[in-house]
Amino acid sequence: MSPIIEKRKQHDMLKNKVNFNKVKVAMKSFIINCFRVLCMLFVGVSISAQQNEWPVLKTYEGEYTKRIAMPVGGIGTGTISLNGRGGLQDWEIMNRPAKGFNPYFFKGLPVNRFPFFAIYINSNDNKEIVVLEGPLSDLDFVGSNGAIGSNHGLPRFDTSVFQTAYPFGQVTLKDEKLPVEVTVGAFNPLIPGDTDNSSIPMAVLSYTVKNTSDKPMVISIAGNIPNFIGTNGYEGNPKKNIISYREENGIKGLHYSSDSIDLKSPQWGTFSLISLNKGNTTYRTNWSPIKWGDTTLDFWDDFGADGLLENRSDYGADAPMGSLATKTDLAVGETKELRFLITWHFPNRTTWVKPGFHKYIPGMVGNYYASKYEDSWDVVVKTIPQLEELENKTKTFIKAFIESDMPEVVKEAALFNLAHLRTQLAFRTATGHLLGWEGTFEKRGAGFGSCNHVWNYEQVTPFLFGELAKTMRDVELGYATADNGLMSFRAYLPLNLAQKWDQAAADGQMGAIMKFYREWQLSGDDKFLKKHWSMAKKALEFCWIKGGWDANKDGVMEGAQHNTMDVEYFGPNPQMGFWYLGALKATEEMANYLGEKKFAKFCKLLYKQGSEFMDDKLFNGEYYEQIIEPPMVAENIAPGLMHGKGAEQLSSPDYQLGKGVLVDQFVGQVMAHSMGLGYLANKENIRKANKAIVKYNRRGDLSKHANFMRSYALGNESALLMAGYPAERPEKPFPYFTEVMTGFEYTAAVNMLYENQDDIGLRTMQDVRNRYDGKKRNPFNEAEFGNHYARAMMAWGAVLAITGFNYSAVDQSMQFNATNGTYFWSNGYQYGTIKISS
Repeated sequence: MSPIIEKRKQHDMLKNKVNFNKVKVAMKSFIINCFRVLCMLFVGVSISAQQNEWPVLKTYEGEYTKRIAMPVGGIGTGTISLNGRGGLQDWEIMNRPAKGFNPYFFKGLPVNRFPFFAIYINSNDNKEIVVLEGPLSDLDFVGSNGAIGSNHGLPRFDTSVFQTAYPFGQVTLKDEKLPVEVTVGAFNPLIPGDTDNSSIPMAVLSYTVKNTSDKPMVISIAGNIPNFIGTNGYEGNPKKNIISYREENGIKGLHYSSDSIDLKSPQWGTFSLISLNKGNTTYRTNWSPIKWGDTTLDFWDDFGADGLLENRSDYGADAPMGSLATKTDLAVGETKELRFLITWHFPNRTTWVKPGFHKYIPGMVGNYYASKYEDSWDVVVKTIPQLEELENKTKTFIKAFIESDMPEVVKEAALFNLAHLRTQLAFRTATGHLLGWEGTFEKRGAGFGSCNHVWNYEQVTPFLFGELAKTMRDVELGYATADNGLMSFRAYLPLNLAQKWDQAAADGQMGAIMKFYREWQLSGDDKFLKKHWSMAKKALEFCWIKGGWDANKDGVMEGAQHNTMDVEYFGPNPQMGFWYLGALKATEEMANYLGEKKFAKFCKLLYKQGSEFMDDKLFNGEYYEQIIEPPMVAENIAPGLMHGKGAEQLSSPDYQLGKGVLVDQFVGQVMAHSMGLGYLANKENIRKANKAIVKYNRRGDLSKHANFMRSYALGNESALLMAGYPAERPEKPFPYFTEVMTGFEYTAAVNMLYENQDDIGLRTMQDVRNRYDGKKRNPFNEAEFGNHYARAMMAWGAVLAITGFNYSAVDQSMQFNATNGTYFWSNGYQYGTIKISS
């Protein structure tokens, strides 16, 4: 039994419920200023020591490093990934996903010289060059034309150990035959409440070198990147690109541009490679002409002679190779850090790239970050003066988070899934709106339109970047909702066409209403409330239309309910039922605040009736189930409620839940708890159902489990199935019932934590993280319908559940429900820690 479980059980009757009712603004400012003081205390730290101060939550070694690829980039900017051996991969900076894209400087010969950093070592005239990466894994050894690992064949370190507390990643490289130990680090600023400074198109690279020998030495580190502007790896080609060396106000670096790529192309833009180091800086704006393998040989001989680079002339290459090196001395036992920046600026984001199941509408929506900077060099100029402060603020946040009294698995799941927000999953248009795919495939997005029944689950943006969350509500209510209240669950771009999808999802629409309430509560922004209230009200009233979800206005959804299982449920069920109850309760609160007492009273009546129905009719003694009510004929279903992927025989519909134990039957309840709306049904029934989910859905070993769809877990792995059927099962249940998906597992786990059922809740979370262990899967990429799936960001909900945190800027209150300890909190605009003692 973990200490946190034991602690919570021992103190179950002594829970501290700290409620700062009507907290004074001065008190809130005091808490925030305490953290600002902490940030200031770090400003004076020398840059040579900063690397060692990066916080660490988890360490991966040996074969557990081979799948690691940690995204390094800002919110809505694209990303480059630091892999488990210290190399850079997945250059996804050109407005679309590009998994597996590692740019190379010419085609034809299978030499695979991708971007790499190398170190020159001269110890007592013993000269060596080694690529700053650990050993290749068994995944890299065999291809149709030899090894396929990037930069295969070049000398590298014998061992690598990856340590991380996102957004910091560090790879320690060691080799008994080398007189140095090197730690490769990468990060991008991440500061709750500071959206702009968490959205910088940049990767900060750190190379900390320790002289482990008994002799002084000279070292030099060189970064080598081709100018691949014009191609994202899947479309387009470089054409007569340019690399220029610049020095400006002490900034030294290479600027990558192109005069030949269409200025309107998504692949047109700039990027830069910068050295932040004192010492002798040399460069190349190209490598020698390509003749078999001797272009790399020329670099190797040149750099290996003295650690300096001789520039090469422009040979007219379409994608010239740029190199930038810094040389310095190392005394015996001395450690120095050399830093480089990679920045980028690709302004031409298009509308949703065609994923295959919607009509592609061509157009340009741009990138918000491009409005902040003129080009990649401008990113450097504007960022360097504040870079040390941004790093310190990021460290302060991460240290406060990982040093708080929460279980390790909660910290890991919440923090590592936060990385999803800083991949090509999400982007900000030039208007500032945050939008996102459901996930990302290798070449394109998966599931367009900020699909509201998927993004319902994510908990990162509202509690870390509140202003961004408000822009998502603006999309849903300000653009995607029609005058009749139908909210298109996928929003087309440009936003004036957001309603083109013209299909509503019951869970997505009810969740959007609840999230609107949450964003108002967290921000205290009455203008925001009043701006969108009329459409939020219409979105709820849409439930009551003829042939609608609750046409008889009894507080129970019986109609055709399209939902996140990509089918329609017919008849009352717990998933839609709890979403509906939560939306009713949230709307009642907002209506009362705005003086619409009659409407609030009606919402309250429907809520009461619906809540009683859930317990009386859907709870079977162990869990909540569905009552299937066939609509019989299409005329009984209002337009916009059937998406076309569900049942064909309306008199006996397939793809229902029926008497199954649904893994996320309490997602609406989880959301209600996170917003301070309390219980939506009987507490004891909910606790019993949590145990039933574990009893009937958990598989400790999947090797004998029959799964008829996609496999996100298999073999001897443990997981919660989407549904269990202890008794009667429909002949054709909803299609995903045998699958495993992490966002749904987290939803179940979070609800268990809210009920103080820590043993089963934490075990459920640990099952997930054991699968994403670095050996089998990337710890920073929990997949569902694509990479970096948005639903996995439900993991942050465990932070809310374990602390019982609720915040309202409307009535100026902050509330916790936790035992003695120090806990992290964030409300989307500020963050801090609180110490609770009895």
